[in-house]
Amino acid sequence: MKIPKLTNLTAAAVATAALALAVFATPNVSASSIERPAPVSEQDQLQALHRAAVAEGGEVTVYMGGDGPHMWDALTGAFAQQFPDVQLHLVTDLSKYHDIRIDNQLASGDLVADVAILQTTQDFDRWKQQGDLLKYKPVGWDQVFANAKDKDGYYTGVFYGAFSYIVNNELLPANPGDFKGTDLLGPEYKDRLILTYPNDDDAVLFGFKQIVDKYGWDYLAHLVAQHPTLVRGVPGSSAGVASGDYLATIAVAGDARPNGTQVRSDTERFNTWVQRGAIFKDAPHRAGAKLFLSWLTSHDTQQYAIASWTWSVRKDVAPPAGLEPLSSYNNTDPNAFVRFMSNRAAVERFRARVEHYFGPVVGPDPADPTGTLGDTPGGF
Repeated sequence: MKIPKLTNLTAAAVATAALALAVFATPNVSASSIERPAPVSEQDQLQALHRAAVAEGGEVTVYMGGDGPHMWDALTGAFAQQFPDVQLHLVTDLSKYHDIRIDNQLASGDLVADVAILQTTQDFDRWKQQGDLLKYKPVGWDQVFANAKDKDGYYTGVFYGAFSYIVNNELLPANPGDFKGTDLLGPEYKDRLILTYPNDDDAVLFGFKQIVDKYGWDYLAHLVAQHPTLVRGVPGSSAGVASGDYLATIAVAGDARPNGTQVRSDTERFNTWVQRGAIFKDAPHRAGAKLFLSWLTSHDTQQYAIASWTWSVRKDVAPPAGLEPLSSYNNTDPNAFVRFMSNRAAVERFRARVEHYFGPVVGPDPADPTGTLGDTPGGF
């Protein structure tokens, strides 16, 4: 509502009083029957943001966590299809590398990233405290679950991640929920396990912490005795089971077809978290950033681009087929990962002990196998 100028306050008061008198003086008119402006649709809001982004220059750079160079190509394509005149540079790399890039850019005053979408939840709390983030509530913010957004509006989740076991179909019990981590210590899994280095990815690491919390450190000793193959990146593990070359993996996600199935044990906890997104206060393409983040949290994008494979952060978008609402699972808590990530000293102590069992990480960055991204990728 536009506030009347001081010179118009008297006229505004008279008009308001006249409207009230008319309502109460007319027998067939009630206050509830007065026509009010229709709410602006999400698509109308996006079109307004689109016009602003084009006027700004039609560019936006997003740093998004992931472990494959083309992991988010479908998302990039969907954005380009809807807004062909806004050029999106979406740069994928491990979150633990993107946050260092961003910190360096912030320190040098040469910020390239407009938007960060990462699993390193602690970074968003730190950037908020440092005053680096733009306070912005994207389209659909009121429909986002409370545990998936900052109450002050400095960051907003864009999807729920979830890691658990992937197991060969033929080795699953009749009720997949009866599967347990101790099953992997059986002789049939000897030399047939493929694991993502838990000391390379904090979401995988937390999955292993949940297992150690239940079974103790001796479990890892027995697991290592199974001679698992270790790889960098989650896609390599899920693909190994999907192909049939390996029989199981731990604390990952991905398309396990045709030979594997994602399994959430009924007697163990599994890791879920909110992948947070935020715009930087000094973003060089602020209007483009608002368009991208709002597009990503809008109902249609959440329904067709996010809920096709994981839980949406919106209350009005149903989970994928075969899944219940995330809140109905009593053996996971997205806030548990946030608490884990916030205590960096404890994370590093646990990582070091896990590395004692599995050894140091070996191999190229799965999201940048040629090592060409550098310090400021995605610039215009």
